[in-house]
Amino acid sequence: MKVTYAISLITSVLIILFFYTAISKLLDLQEFQRQLANQTLPQWSVGTLLWLIPASELVVTFLLIRPASRISGLYGSFLLMILFTGYVGLVLLNVFARIPCSCGGVIRNMEFHEHFLFNLFFLILSVIGIYMSHKQRKGGYTATSDK
Repeated sequence: MKVTYAISLITSVLIILFFYTAISKLLDLQEFQRQLANQTLPQWSVGTLLWLIPASELVVTFLLIRPASRISGLYGSFLLMILFTGYVGLVLLNVFARIPCSCGGVIRNMEFHEHFLFNLFFLILSVIGIYMSHKQRKGGYTATSDK
């Protein structure tokens, strides 16, 4: 079934993204804290975000892994990507008084416009996954139309 395969592929890519980003933050917590402190965020939020972001990424990862909670994981992925993409979009629109430093991991060497497109790609994947999952659940895709 092509739709089932597509949903599995989308969730697999999102699982890799969120698991990698969460683990890379947790393995170098001091670096992640430094990066957060260099963002245009209120200082009081850094300690909370230090744990909240990787924890949220891990929760989304585990929701995506389990078929029974996959749709919740896709919505969680959508929510996280809206937040991350929105933040990068605000940076690109010069909303903040200064341009913050880049993030770590794979996107460390990306410019903010590249980071925005990267995030937008994963946001769109989340939307497609949600759409396909709902269509599949409602019977919008049958075995004959899925080939």
